[in-house]
This record gives sequence, structure tokens and C-alpha cells, in this order.
Amino acid sequence: MKLPTVLRTWHDALPRLAGWRADVAMLLVGALGALALPPVHLVPVLALCFPILMRMIDAAPDWRVAARRGFMFGLGMHTAGLYWLTDAIMLRADAFWWLVPLASPGCALILTPTTAIPAALSRIVPAGVARGLVLAATWTLADMMRVFIFSGFPWNPPGSVWEFPGVAGDVMIQPAAWIGVDGLTLLTVVLALAPLWGRRGWMVIAATLMLWVGAGAARLSSGVRGRDVGRNPVVVLVQGNVPEAEKMAGNEDVAIFRRYLTLTHDGVGQALSQGTQGRPVVFAWPESAFPGLLLEDAIARRMIMQAGRGAVAGVIGTLRQDEQDRWRNSMAVLLPPDGQVGGLYDKSHLVPFGEYQPALLPFHVVPGDGMAAGSGVRTWHVPGIAPVGPLICYEVIFSGQTVDAHDRPSWLLNSTNDGWYGNSAGPRQHLAAVRMRAVEEGLPIARAANTGISAIFDGYGHEVVRLGWDRTGVIVRAMPDALLPPFFARWGRLVPVLLAFGLLAAGMTAGWRNRPASGRS
Repeated sequence: MKLPTVLRTWHDALPRLAGWRADVAMLLVGALGALALPPVHLVPVLALCFPILMRMIDAAPDWRVAARRGFMFGLGMHTAGLYWLTDAIMLRADAFWWLVPLASPGCALILTPTTAIPAALSRIVPAGVARGLVLAATWTLADMMRVFIFSGFPWNPPGSVWEFPGVAGDVMIQPAAWIGVDGLTLLTVVLALAPLWGRRGWMVIAATLMLWVGAGAARLSSGVRGRDVGRNPVVVLVQGNVPEAEKMAGNEDVAIFRRYLTLTHDGVGQALSQGTQGRPVVFAWPESAFPGLLLEDAIARRMIMQAGRGAVAGVIGTLRQDEQDRWRNSMAVLLPPDGQVGGLYDKSHLVPFGEYQPALLPFHVVPGDGMAAGSGVRTWHVPGIAPVGPLICYEVIFSGQTVDAHDRPSWLLNSTNDGWYGNSAGPRQHLAAVRMRAVEEGLPIARAANTGISAIFDGYGHEVVRLGWDRTGVIVRAMPDALLPPFFARWGRLVPVLLAFGLLAAGMTAGWRNRPASGRS
């Protein structure tokens, strides 16, 4: 079977390029590949971009040039995928105007070793299927290493491209319950390279997708449920829709607080009037929604619980200062009737360049000394509520690190403020990560966002309800039941690591067998 005309043309022409022309070509091909990411999901483009990358590696005279081409591919892909970071800089353009054109490519530059190293390593293996397998395996392993870059930045893993809206996406992401999003990344790169392998490759694509769809559909129709049916609460997610510039100005704090109080009163009232069927009601405000220091303001805490009268608890995002006067990004559980603090959680994964200052940078962009990180994920046990795992914003993107494995909750609550990034791909990519975590852990997730997108997903990653971008309002819904812990929830990232190493061994073995006799030791 022949390659499609466009692919064949690029496939034959680009490997003839060298020097800066090859660099520019790889930059553009990588940027084109970003169209497969949420929210565009143009997945077929990967079957054009990855084969071109492979051909450019094949044409490289040595591993150093191969690494350079992988570097440029990654620079294009991550710059395009992270274009929305510029929106956050624009909010502080008066001080950091010089960073506006550098924000996205600068962050992409930090991530390029995760594409350069796989390109270099694959060049060591003879061209053909073996080299493709090595590239897929090392790409996956390098992509997983992004959790160790600064405080971690595993944004937009290639496995997320399958999170199409609706039922189609529900089906395609179900294998994450067994192999996680990193396992999906491994499969994605293999399938993207398969057109290079001729008829065998297209057969691999057809067979894999048939099994993939079949497994996903079977899991969705299985009706697996957890043991604690009907225990999860009715949640009221409050979306205040406060523009970030308005929050930063600080002259509308009273109006913002009143808006949240009114929405809370209306939302809890709606929940009680609809009937809770014996379930407790919990309301949640987004990340840093309280315009002040909540733990130091007993009057405000009392007013919040009065607004939410009838709820057994309220979860409020707030900044706080600890005993050493270090700033922390926190979530606090308030209890009736007077707003006593019944639980506290500090964000443990801080956003690089946003909440903490990487030590190696020659310039300073984070105010003061930044924030202090919390001790890690935990489970809240609040009287009257099924155990819940709190997650603040960015923490939800870390596959295998969102649940306390020794104290498994019945549901997850993610509070976030994506207002920094405007009405762009950023909040949608963030939401895709929330959906994937629901599948991996088999747990329903409620997401309270400041300006959107607030949503609830069940343990299959099916979207139960959402409140879109730039809308003021509440979501009132009973949380779905937890599922039994899926395979990935029990074994975590060890699963994709073993799969990747297995594929790497297969590629290395095949490559060794296919080497000319004179090249063997």
C-alpha cells in the first residue's frame, strides 16, 4: 500500500534538506503536530509529522544531527501547544513586556530535551521498524520524565490527543484505566510511525484501533461500580467569573466576595429544593477565590457558611501565610455554623515561573520569594462527607500522583483559576487532564473554576455537566459513584514504564539482528 500523496511528497523531499533549512522544516512540522492536541484533536496529522521526523532522523549523518532535528521538532510542537502562556504575561506586560514573545518558546525550550534525546537514541539503531520502536519507547520514557523538570511540567502528553468530545472520546480514553495516559502516548507514537512500514504498518493501525475501540466500548458497557454506592455528596460548584485583571487590581474585593456569597446562597438553595435523597451538600469555590486571607478572617468565614446554610461543608480556595510567614496556595474546609476550619490542604506542585522561581534563571519573574509547597496529596475525612481528595489547579495534570494510594478517596475535588490564560486552548487542555485522571483513577472529579470551565466527570471520564468559559453561575449535581480501583490506579506509572522498556528491548533486539555482520561485536 502506498503512502498518501501529500505524505509521500514530504516524505521524499524534506530529508534532502540540511543545515538551517532542515531546522526550519522540523520547527514547522512540530508546530503542525500540535494540531492533534486538545481542543483541536486533528489526530491524523500525527501520521504526517512523525513519519517526517523519522525520515529526517534516517537522513541525519550522525546522532548529533538527529538530536538537533528532534530538538527543533519539539520546539515547534511545544511552542504551538503552549501559545496561550502569552496571555498570562500580557496581564503583567507593564513589567514583563520583554517576555511576551519569549513565554511560549521559552517554556518549549525547557522541554526540548525530551524530544532531542529520543531522536538521538533511535539513530543508533538501524533504520526501519526497529528504529521506529526505539523512537516510540524512548519518546514515551522521556515524556514521562517531564514530571522532574523544575516542579514538573507534564502538560499535553501525546496520549491526550484521543480525548475527543462526547462518546467518541469516552471510548478512546478507556485504556488509560489500564495503562495510563503515558501508555496511550506509547501507542500513539507507534501508530503515527506505522505508515512508514508499508502494508504491515497499515495492518497494525487497523488491528490496534479495532482492539482499542472494542476494549473502550466494552469497559463503558461493563457497568463497573464501586462498593460505596450513593455515598458521594451533592456538590455546588461556584463559578464567580471574575476577570484576572479585576482580581489583581484589588479594588473590587468586596464586590467579588458578595458575588460569591450570592451564588453560594442560590446554589445551596437550589440543591436543597431539588431534594438531596439523603446525601450531604457541599459547596466549593475555585482556587484563590476568597479575596483576602480567609484563615485570618473569622467574620468572613461565618458569612460564607451563613450563605451556604444547609450545606455540611464549604471548600474555599485561599492564599495563606504559614508559621514561617511563607505564602501558600491552599484549600480550606469550612464547617457550619460559624465557619470553623475542618481541613486544610496546601498545593504541593507549584507552577514554575508562576508560583516559584527556578533557581537557574538569570532573571526574576515571581513576586518575592514565591510560594512554599505542601507535603503532597492527601485525603480529607470530613464528618458527614465521603472521603475526598483535594487538588489545586496544576496538580491534576500529574498522572499517577493525584490520589493518596494508602487512603483512597471516594471522589476528587479540583479547584482552579484558568483566568490567567484567557479564552484559549489552555483551559481546555487543562480540562482534558482532569478527564484523563478520572479514567486512570476510576474516581469522579468535580472541578470548580473561576472563569470556566467548571465541570463534573464520572469515573469513566464521561462529562456529566459543565459550565462554560466566561459564564457566571453554579453547577448543582450529585457526584457519581466511585468505581473499583482500575489496574492503573493500583500499579501507577510502573505500567507504562514496563511497556516502554519492553518495546525498547524489542526494538534494540530487532535492530541488532538486522545490523550488517561487520557491524556486530
